[in-house]
Amino acid sequence: METNGLETKHGLEGDLDLRFLLQGGDLLKVRSTSWKKTRYFRLQEDCKTVWHESKKTFKSNQTFSLDDVSAVRLGRQSEGLRKYTEEQVESRCFAIIFKGRRKNLDLIASSEAEAKQWVNSLQKTISNMNNLNTQQHTEHWIFNCLRKADKNKDDKMTQTEVKNFLHLINIEVDDDYAEMLFKQCDTSKSGYLAGKEIEHFYDLLTHREEIDMIYEAYAKTSSYVSAENMVEFLLIEQRQKATLADALKIIEKNEPDETAKANKLLSKDGFLMYLHQPEVMILNLEHKDVFQDMSQPLNHYFISSSHNTYLMEDQLKGPSSTEAYIKALVKGCRCVELDCWDGSDDEPVIYHGYTLTSKILFKDAIKAIKEYAFKTSDYPVILSLENHCSVEQQEVMAHHMSSILGSALVTSPLGSGMPQNFPSPEELKGKFLIKGKRLNKLEASFAAEAAADEDTDVTEEEESNDEDEEEEKKSKKKKKLKLAKELSNMVIYCKSVHFHGFEDSRENQSFYEMSSFKEQKAMKLAEDSANEYICHNVDKLSRTYPAGSRTDSSNYNPVPLWNAGCQIVALNFQTSCTDMDVNQGRFLVNGKSGYILKPAYLRDRATEFDPITLTRGEWLKHKMFHVMVISAHQLPKVNKKKSSIVDPLVKVEIYGVPSDVAVKETNHIENNGFNPAWNENFQFDVYVPELALVRFVVEDYDSMSDNEFVGQYTLPFNSLQMGYRHVPLLNKNGDVLPSAGLFVHIMVLDDE
Repeated sequence: METNGLETKHGLEGDLDLRFLLQGGDLLKVRSTSWKKTRYFRLQEDCKTVWHESKKTFKSNQTFSLDDVSAVRLGRQSEGLRKYTEEQVESRCFAIIFKGRRKNLDLIASSEAEAKQWVNSLQKTISNMNNLNTQQHTEHWIFNCLRKADKNKDDKMTQTEVKNFLHLINIEVDDDYAEMLFKQCDTSKSGYLAGKEIEHFYDLLTHREEIDMIYEAYAKTSSYVSAENMVEFLLIEQRQKATLADALKIIEKNEPDETAKANKLLSKDGFLMYLHQPEVMILNLEHKDVFQDMSQPLNHYFISSSHNTYLMEDQLKGPSSTEAYIKALVKGCRCVELDCWDGSDDEPVIYHGYTLTSKILFKDAIKAIKEYAFKTSDYPVILSLENHCSVEQQEVMAHHMSSILGSALVTSPLGSGMPQNFPSPEELKGKFLIKGKRLNKLEASFAAEAAADEDTDVTEEEESNDEDEEEEKKSKKKKKLKLAKELSNMVIYCKSVHFHGFEDSRENQSFYEMSSFKEQKAMKLAEDSANEYICHNVDKLSRTYPAGSRTDSSNYNPVPLWNAGCQIVALNFQTSCTDMDVNQGRFLVNGKSGYILKPAYLRDRATEFDPITLTRGEWLKHKMFHVMVISAHQLPKVNKKKSSIVDPLVKVEIYGVPSDVAVKETNHIENNGFNPAWNENFQFDVYVPELALVRFVVEDYDSMSDNEFVGQYTLPFNSLQMGYRHVPLLNKNGDVLPSAGLFVHIMVLDDE
């Protein structure tokens, strides 16, 4: 269906890489040492779906979308390829890594050149797809659906094919409306649509009435928006400072009509293009990159943290994998956990002890961490060791970390002399810190002569001692573990100690000594002793982790613990849920660095801030938050069945101190995921904006059962932009839904 010329328009056709993929070829698919089979792979005509043959009954069409690919790696760069192939085929191997939990595709080409061609072509095509703006994604998507609906591939659309097409784009229309649309476009009265008629049909579908209304209110210069009109729009609606020069830049960048551009005017198409630009999205673009002071002590930041990072699924029988570390680090996680046990051949392994989860080698995890630690963020990574190994294998652990991480591993305090405080994330850029047990105080290493025969016993790690606290008190005895000096000496700024109350911490705990708190204990402290917990976290680091009863790898709400100043709130990154969405929203800004500077009142030893009682203070900045949910576009089908169309509704949720927590929702729109419109207004009171987050959720309404999740977007309240804004939507794994989005109007006012 070449009528729209969309592929050419987007540079998606006519290059050699794309032609290579469209032609495809045979590749050896690797599943195990004995399962290696030839399969034919090729890119389909939509330039975004890869098809490969399958010999399984009922599975003749195996496909995956390039949107679901997170990386293409040349060489034996996946667990499967390292395990199931020989070193001599290294140059012919490549792996396709997927987002979410889908297994990697491990492949071997017939030659090194062919492997490189596949990798380069896939990477380039994915990059081209990612560089399309929202409007182009929409066009590309609609074009693909048109192509799919044209069953007999004659470049003509019958009325039945038009009905099929409307189904594909997630819009349920009654026969009368479909017939009316069809007749409106069938100017030749031929009974089918072709050429310009299909373009007209497409234009009717992409028409945005809500944007027309905004445009017309400011199109005061011969039905166009002039630079002066645009300044007015920016000042009044978008609440941003703007000059004539800013307006002219917008026209220059977005106006597709050369005549209008020459006359310094913005057409309706240009205005729509402008509203889809990254700087006009709901997230303040100035907050996208690192914008906070990164020279404060490390414990003055919230730190993106993962629990049992090695697990891909649940805590009892799921697989452990180095890929789980890679996924977490690429998402900006800065504190990963390594659960270490004695393995065979003197090689320590990582797995969830006393369960059926699979094992990975400690050294393989360290290699993966070293390679991917600083791809997303340059700021330090904390390796949280839960050590159950014998002294001999602890020495092996120390050797692996030292030899693999090299000078990036912090093995002595920065500067000279005994430190009095943490270094900053800026000073620790590109560095690894070890969190674990230590035989003595850090001060001892500065004594004239360190004692030679220190006790080599320490109490076991917090999480391994996850028994009932009352039982623990009765037994008065904690499990002991022998600790290797080599490993102990690597623990500098994050020495694990047990928590014996705030008073004990004030009197006996050094700044570098940190406690881990089980979820229930942490939540109780955050509720009953919030101010004390906050003051404790002004000087020291705290780590919290999910309850041991969460065997399904479910999560807990991190917000109350951030409100109490806890820095390392560890979540199960492998689990898609609201709590992970909120975590991703918290760390969305500041360059996705994994470090967010805590508000000043969470960094002040004399602070009186208490998120529960909320007395007067600098933290109280009452805002009136007005949001109008206007419309959505291209919402994906939740159920892939051909007949299912979404009935969407939108929830606006506020997370923060208890008095700010709120949720409001729109009515549902029946049978329209393509362009539903609500035009509903909500108002919220936000008292502590620095700790608040806003989450937009789209759900598919169901009167008989729970609504189904469609997409969401979470961001810090203080990173909202005012005015008319598009909101991108993420799927349950936290990846962008390429064509979908919300359109809203935002207003934040100071409460007088």
